[in-house]
Amino acid sequence: MKATIRVLMITSEWPTPESPFAVPFLVNQVNFLRRKGVEVTVFSFRGAKNPINYLKAWWAFQRRFRSSWDQYDLVHAQFGQAALLPWPKRRPLAITFHGVDLLGQLSPEGRPTLPGRLLVWLGRLVARYADAVIIVSDAMRRSLPAGMNLQVLPTGVDLRTLPDLSREEARRRLGWAADERLVLFVGNPADPLKRYERAREAVDALNRRSPARLILGWNVRQADIITMMQACDALVVTSLQEGSPTIVKEALACNLPIVSVVVGDVVERLEGIEGCEVVPDDAPETIAAALERTLRRGGRIKGREAVEWLDEPVLTDRLIRIYQSITRYRRPSGAVFRPSAR
Repeated sequence: MKATIRVLMITSEWPTPESPFAVPFLVNQVNFLRRKGVEVTVFSFRGAKNPINYLKAWWAFQRRFRSSWDQYDLVHAQFGQAALLPWPKRRPLAITFHGVDLLGQLSPEGRPTLPGRLLVWLGRLVARYADAVIIVSDAMRRSLPAGMNLQVLPTGVDLRTLPDLSREEARRRLGWAADERLVLFVGNPADPLKRYERAREAVDALNRRSPARLILGWNVRQADIITMMQACDALVVTSLQEGSPTIVKEALACNLPIVSVVVGDVVERLEGIEGCEVVPDDAPETIAAALERTLRRGGRIKGREAVEWLDEPVLTDRLIRIYQSITRYRRPSGAVFRPSAR
């Protein structure tokens, strides 16, 4: 008999009417879990660095679920701060740390901040009581005590949904000129940690030697971001802080050349891929020089094969095995959960 794993997922980031395309990697994970036969209930809230918001969210969570714990087999907190809500702990707890929630938020100048230090402290605290601790890149290990049982599970890419478009066809669909050299930046331009201004300065420096235009991909459907990747000549990543940036994996899946600063797990992702560069420093002139080399080379890269193991269905099966390991999932009837092949 086939049973069902029932997961109560808590997240401090989720699409809203104001930001309908937020956290697509998380939405994809939930959708794939459901396709595999896992029942997922999502409780979302916004902390916005305000302790009062967390108290309100804790109270709302407790009121909603205090009489229905027996309907769930485990709780999965996305982002460390979300793990505060299910206390006192009543079900096995998995926590996924995505980056800032464990590494600590930096200032635009790259210095640790007081809220960032608090996040690190809270992350380490809740991790001690979790039944499974998931990190999205191996580099995050150093932020947790040695000897802690950690699972590295990066965010994935749904390779089967990526349309196979030529650059010319993608530009035609977007209404872009066929003869321009286009550099794509993906992220909120108002987020100082994404450093859109640094990307703009780099492309301005590039334009003093060779013409190119910076394209901003933000607050649009994920499918449109993918079309932009297929239409552009390079992706530039200038983030000050990341965990495991999904945009890099999506660009690799689209065979789009990438120029990036050292951040998150980018060095690992781009290692050995001809046509991609990780720059030694984040000076605009350094990034511009790498972009110039990349654009001069032209063409696409062989990046898709490097992310095949990050295909979303593969990672979803790994996450389900983590769920099973902390619930030792067995029904009294002997029913055992086996994920759907979808």
